[in-house]
Amino acid sequence: MKKIAILFLLASLQNINAQQTQISTQDSRVITTGVPFLLVAADARAAGLADQGVATSPDAFSQQWNPAKYAFATDKQGFTASYTPYLTDLVNDISLGQATYYNRFNERSAFAVSLRYFGLGEIELRQNADDEPQIVKPNELALDGSYALKLSERFSMSVAGRYIRSALRIPSGESTDSKPASSFAVDIAGYYVGEEAAFSDFNGRLRLGFNFQNMGPKINYDAGASDDNSANFLPANLRIGAGYDFILDDFNKVTLSVELAKLLVPTPQYRVDPVSVEPVDLNGDGDNTDPDETAAALEQYNSNVTAANEENASTRADYNKINWVSGIFSSFGDAPGGFSEELKEFTYSIGTEYLYQDSFAFRLGYFHESPVKGARKFFSLGAGFKYNVVKVDVSYLFSASKVKNPLENTLRFSLSFNFGDKYDDY
Repeated sequence: MKKIAILFLLASLQNINAQQTQISTQDSRVITTGVPFLLVAADARAAGLADQGVATSPDAFSQQWNPAKYAFATDKQGFTASYTPYLTDLVNDISLGQATYYNRFNERSAFAVSLRYFGLGEIELRQNADDEPQIVKPNELALDGSYALKLSERFSMSVAGRYIRSALRIPSGESTDSKPASSFAVDIAGYYVGEEAAFSDFNGRLRLGFNFQNMGPKINYDAGASDDNSANFLPANLRIGAGYDFILDDFNKVTLSVELAKLLVPTPQYRVDPVSVEPVDLNGDGDNTDPDETAAALEQYNSNVTAANEENASTRADYNKINWVSGIFSSFGDAPGGFSEELKEFTYSIGTEYLYQDSFAFRLGYFHESPVKGARKFFSLGAGFKYNVVKVDVSYLFSASKVKNPLENTLRFSLSFNFGDKYDDY
């Protein structure tokens, strides 16, 4: 499907964290970044657990969530492919795809490579209604490589490098300059697997994980800019999680997991809307609808609009001068609302997975984000089936918020192949 409303679609992409939130509070500070597709769950297993994977059991899709898990992979090699439709209520040719290959080449080490591609389909551009359309195909991609190493029998760490390319720039007027923006980022992750503990009715195992993701220079869509003042922060974020396996017997296992995430990006300091002014009662007659009084209120309102716009322009300029390294450190304590607002910048997800004979899986999850930081709330369902070396996963999302979710009512698919020798770490 060809799209005409390019501005609307690009605005949707650049504000994925806000999820098109309409927030009426004067001091709402939703954090937005460049290339937000990096935060979208690309595989159906993680999506079925409400976008979590930093502390779940290793799988072939661990590259996006925690590459350190590859050091505990039970299969020597694996290859994956996934497909996620996007904005399905509006169009039918926007999607996110991912392919991953990993290789645990010895008992202690593993490497992986992956490609994520976000395509916006075809868009028609015209200067005039009767012009022959110019067809453009905006897209974004990320090419990753990671290395994982066991530092002990129970703990591993990994580093990952990422090349990011964003071709969203649209030619306008006489200009044909649509050079893609690019940047690079690194991840640092860790993963812990506890020993299996015996209880009266079941055995249990603890899992812990963390990942500092997408840490790198800002991405600049303005080809003529020579500094970071017009660039966008990458969606650097911290994920920490914990999970516990309830091993009921040789055939049945239930896992409960929880994950917290926070963007490592400075909080905007400017107001979104100017202060509104109610009509005033100038003469004290109890009626504030007199024309003179209404005019006075309007004049005061216009004055406040001008002052707010000037203040916003100044604070935005200061915000844009923050470099990405300083932004990571300041993101833990820069919220104007103090510690309370900092806590609201954390999202959390809770998920459970039931596994039967390592062949059938059923998943349920819940995701929550503060109403003043994006208002994403949704439930997720998922299922998986494994036969020999082939595994198929599907997931579905139900929004629990009044805010429209771009992935609402979307069925996601993942396919993975695991082959080679087996490892038995636990």
